[in-house]
Amino acid sequence: MEYAKPLAAHRTAIDGLLLFDVPVHGDNRGWFKENWQREKMLAAGLADFGPVQNNISFNAATGTTRGIHAEPWDKYISVATGTVFGAWVDLREGPGFGTLVTAELDPATAVFVPAGVGNAFQTLADGTAYTYLVNAHWSPDAAYSFLNLADPTVNVPWPIPLAHAELSEKDKNHPFLADVTPVRGKKTLVLGAGGQLGRALADAYDGDPRVEFAPRRTLDLAGPDAFDAIDWTGYDTVINAAAYTSVDAAETPAGRAAAWAVNATAVAALARACTAHRITLVHLSSDYVFDGTVPVHGEDEPLSPLGVYGQAKAAGDTAAATVPRHYLVRTSWVIGDGNNFVKTMAGLAARGIRPAVVNDQHGRLTFATDLAHGIRHLLDANAPYGTYNLTNDGPAQTWADIAADVYELLGHPRTSVTGTSTAEYFAGKPDTAPRPRHSTLDLAKITATGFAPPPAARRLAEYLDSLNHNAGTGA
Repeated sequence: MEYAKPLAAHRTAIDGLLLFDVPVHGDNRGWFKENWQREKMLAAGLADFGPVQNNISFNAATGTTRGIHAEPWDKYISVATGTVFGAWVDLREGPGFGTLVTAELDPATAVFVPAGVGNAFQTLADGTAYTYLVNAHWSPDAAYSFLNLADPTVNVPWPIPLAHAELSEKDKNHPFLADVTPVRGKKTLVLGAGGQLGRALADAYDGDPRVEFAPRRTLDLAGPDAFDAIDWTGYDTVINAAAYTSVDAAETPAGRAAAWAVNATAVAALARACTAHRITLVHLSSDYVFDGTVPVHGEDEPLSPLGVYGQAKAAGDTAAATVPRHYLVRTSWVIGDGNNFVKTMAGLAARGIRPAVVNDQHGRLTFATDLAHGIRHLLDANAPYGTYNLTNDGPAQTWADIAADVYELLGHPRTSVTGTSTAEYFAGKPDTAPRPRHSTLDLAKITATGFAPPPAARRLAEYLDSLNHNAGTGA
């Protein structure tokens, strides 16, 4: 054993399997080491995997051999006394299936084994104590996967031949690789699958079986036990595209209760579940969490909502931000598959109506397709957790500007649209929510991750073309 090696992580041929050099300090009395120290291990490259249980396997004799077991939790393994030959086989679904990594472990080494990777060891000294942290409590109902220690395809080079080693009868009879069902990875759950963003996410993931969609009709987010029936152990990511979005109705007594139930209380419950199960939460935020008194909003601007909808969304944002692994995606003026402002203006243009449209609210359109692809980019790129603004790019416009663009692109004069103030437009209409005058979001942070939102003007033209095409085909 080598003393005082610096703490260091080493990648291996198995994705996520890390070998560690662990500093051990010795003198005439013996030795001491920090077996696992969260802050230092994070800095060395180990994910904050959230251990909840510590197990020790004592092995009296040299040649004791255990495994190959793949469990549904992550493990951080080290040796307290003695030496082992470790063998790890990737049993997860994917191109790495069957990959073998081996290494000798003593008190100055450790290994992080991701869920679904088969783990085995053979002791090379009497009285070996093998210790490991796991990030889920042991359960008799947990789903395991096993591989035979003598599998000829993987061909583990055991230092002590298995015929002379100490094995359990169960380990002798585990299946060979050809008969092992690959361990499926955890899934992504999309809440609010029936909305404009939910439908765009379905297109973005294009039938990926690892992504499940829960429409609102099957999950009552306003209910007191909305998430009780969900088995969270099968998911590593939740995209919360569900929300109460009736901005004006939220100003009524019934709407106020519904807005807070869905946009705040349910999000707090979801955040607790994601934290408890180490799930990444993607939560959709809104420009309505700001009062709109500054022309462009950055991610770090303090929350300052004006109306009930914005207040409930701000409360939900605060809850979502407590999840260690979270992406808070703030957007505005979403246009997708469903009823929306652009479709309404196109319909008015087709009927020859000359509308008066608000001209003192400023912002950018967000096309649901680009919003969905931006969310997928954050996840696929493993972008740093935190808050990201995500809209389409281009100059800020008013609703009247956008309406005039719609008319012009459809062959009507821009002058068909006249401007009016927010106060004039809503005069005499009860239960009207206050609107932020400026909703433009700074896109520098999302762009720095490698995602460049397309210009809103280009997407508007393409969207109107799609509406014309669908109208022509009867779709």
